Amino acid sequence: MIDTHELKKRDLYLNKMIAFQDTEPVKVVTGIRRCGKSSLLKLMVVHLKESGIVDDQIVEMNFESYAFKNMSSDAFYGYVKERVVSTKRMYLFFDEVQRVPGWEDAINSFRVDFNCDIYVTGSNAYMLSSEYATYLSGRYVEIKMLPLSFKEFLYFHDFEIRETRSALGGNRKQAFDKNGELYEIKDVFDAYMRFGGMPGIADIGLDQEKALVLLEGIYSTVIMRDILERENRRGQKRITDPVLLRKIVMFLADNIGSNISISSIGNTLVNEGLLEDGKRKGKPSAHTVQAYVNALLEAYFFYDIKRFDIKGKEYLRTLGKYYIVDIGLRNYLLGFRNRDSGHALENVVFFELLRRGYDVSVGKVDNSEVDFIATNSEEKIYIQVTESMTSDEVRSRELAPLQKINDNYEKIVLSMNTGMDSSYDGIKSINLIDWLIAVTTG
Repeated sequence: MIDTHELKKRDLYLNKMIAFQDTEPVKVVTGIRRCGKSSLLKLMVVHLKESGIVDDQIVEMNFESYAFKNMSSDAFYGYVKERVVSTKRMYLFFDEVQRVPGWEDAINSFRVDFNCDIYVTGSNAYMLSSEYATYLSGRYVEIKMLPLSFKEFLYFHDFEIRETRSALGGNRKQAFDKNGELYEIKDVFDAYMRFGGMPGIADIGLDQEKALVLLEGIYSTVIMRDILERENRRGQKRITDPVLLRKIVMFLADNIGSNISISSIGNTLVNEGLLEDGKRKGKPSAHTVQAYVNALLEAYFFYDIKRFDIKGKEYLRTLGKYYIVDIGLRNYLLGFRNRDSGHALENVVFFELLRRGYDVSVGKVDNSEVDFIATNSEEKIYIQVTESMTSDEVRSRELAPLQKINDNYEKIVLSMNTGMDSSYDGIKSINLIDWLIAVTTG
């Protein structure tokens, strides 16, 4: 059991969970392995105890533990039933519940048979796919968890942002560590872009060798346990080739933010000699590649994003984009490099928009593209991401697609170097780091 004093708050997610406390739906926390789901359950337990709930009202089971290895749904039901105090409201916490065959039957029975509030985590979207979700139809709420945002990274690594006066009279933000040492905030952001946002890195410190070992462990577990082993459990046998799976992972990681079709993945793998036609009797079928890509999406390793025709007001079927859930995992896979840092920044912005509750798509306007259209129930924002706005050529390239959009929704360009102007024809130019650490609601 983790000492609760070591638990760092993840208020974005904990507040969502608290908002649904003691409501009928099962609370389902989803996300890639090691992004903090287990700790979130523990934070919720701490919250309950602080509000007067006592130990015998709480049942916790982590199905990654050997204690519950190969547990059947019957044994699962029996274990919980033994611990239920019939006169009290019970709080049930089940970590990585998808490892129990038929878990959904047991969960549904708990709902029916006991006076209880249920919280579960899972590392694979398949657990909520159509045939499973029917068991809990309309009776669960999903809390989608991601690795640390830059703001959370600062907090987890004990950095505090303070504003100081600059020589020119304006304010500048600087980072101070817990010993009072001063760092330029750009340097701390560079560390985030290098190590990524997996919470476990805060436990080992910003040490490249240790970080790579941790990231390798996460990668291996996702690939072996959440994809290959899960396929065996399902008896589907669609994902049978670990070599092909890794090649597709490497291709997608190398091409984050690029327009990709499923057929282009197979073609590229063959053309680059990554797959040998002779051994495989031709390139993998589009159906096979799609199955492998879907498995990576279901394991929350990559996220896809659709293209939206702004003028035609419709989603396009062709050429989506993919982003990797954690930039540190990408660096583990591809090595550290600067040649496509623009796409890496895009990757960070995409996940920040998801954290802030936006639906995100890529915008197509005539023959040009807007990096992101972010919408929620209250607003729509068009966003371009670039490293710098200082050169005339880059400025005109980034502004042109936004200038073609004739509506009155907010349009912004996020960059590491905004240049001298804070807006161009009503299009805001905002420093990316300032945007990432801005106070947001929700």
